[in-house]
Amino acid sequence: MTTPFDSAHPGRISLPEASAYPAAVPFPSPRRADETIPPPPSYPGSATPAEAAHPAEEPEQQPFSENRAPQEGLGRRGRVHLARRQRGIDATAVGQLLLRLPSFLASLVIVATLSYLLFPGMGWLGVLLWLGSGAMAFHRPTERALARHLLNLRHPTPEELNRLEPLWREVAARTGVEGRAYELWIEDSDHLNALAAAGHIVGVTRFSLERLSDGQLAAVLAHELGHHVRGHAWSLILGQWYAVPGWFAWAAVRRLIRLVTVVGRGRMSFWAAVLLLAVGAIVLAVAWEYWFLTLTLVAAPYLLAAVTRRTELRADHHAVVAGFGPMLAEVLHMMQAAEREGGHATVSALSGCGKTVAIDPRTAARGGRRSFLDKLLSSHPDCYTRLHHLAPYLERR
Repeated sequence: MTTPFDSAHPGRISLPEASAYPAAVPFPSPRRADETIPPPPSYPGSATPAEAAHPAEEPEQQPFSENRAPQEGLGRRGRVHLARRQRGIDATAVGQLLLRLPSFLASLVIVATLSYLLFPGMGWLGVLLWLGSGAMAFHRPTERALARHLLNLRHPTPEELNRLEPLWREVAARTGVEGRAYELWIEDSDHLNALAAAGHIVGVTRFSLERLSDGQLAAVLAHELGHHVRGHAWSLILGQWYAVPGWFAWAAVRRLIRLVTVVGRGRMSFWAAVLLLAVGAIVLAVAWEYWFLTLTLVAAPYLLAAVTRRTELRADHHAVVAGFGPMLAEVLHMMQAAEREGGHATVSALSGCGKTVAIDPRTAARGGRRSFLDKLLSSHPDCYTRLHHLAPYLERR
């Protein structure tokens, strides 16, 4: 996806003027779809980073503590009231876990089979070790290794940390969350994106850090914090963790099929065809016998994508009730304008797993519009849908 370019400076992206940064508001919990949040007063210094002197607006940056409060924006002292429950699990996180159950069971069968073949009489130990390995997803050194090598994140520089920390303290204080429980990371990317990963990782791209205003960046951080406190991030990492043996087994089957196909092009084409027919007949027989499991495996990717899209709306709601609705809407409008441009670039979105969706030439030829199947398998709702769900909370009384 391409983004609007500034004609005066080729290669630079023109962003809309940022709205005023709100002062702190209580952390409400709207129970009705038509319930609105009163507009916050204007916050001085909400200009983009290029125009704002940062961190000159906050002469001394105190570490986050219970004596740090968001009553009048950043830099004021007071008491922060931490929520009794720092994180939980909502219906969408439970849905993610349930939809990962078939792949978990398939992985369990694979691990048990290999354990009993390699260690006769001690196979149960291998199964127990694999089941307990899920706790590694919340092990801080393991999280950092995943952040560096799998998600391509890095620690922020002192300048980047000076920019992020005050905003993160504000976001965490508004929602009653202990901000020190999470780690802030940076992705060297020229796309607008952010992610919440594992149990304690919150990452933003360098582009987001450099080009978004304070209010917009705080809205992005509030969205990602919503993924953590609602259980989306850890349920996703657990589902993926326990699906790894099944993925390896499927990759091995695909390689075997390719090998048989290559051999079939030579002198043993007849026997290769017989082998393919035999394997195909066995697969069809098993699929027919266990049709309910087959139907679940076929439908699971579509259902999982639908639930993941719902988690994005829940995270948007978390940012709205924290008082960052107008700024989040600005970010979504920016993404919407970029989507309309289309092209061969990579489209990034505020996410729970740090993934990006690439627009292929066929999508670009349709003016950036995705096909019906692409929409069903997409992990993120389009910006129109997200703005539509935000609209009731942004209407002013």
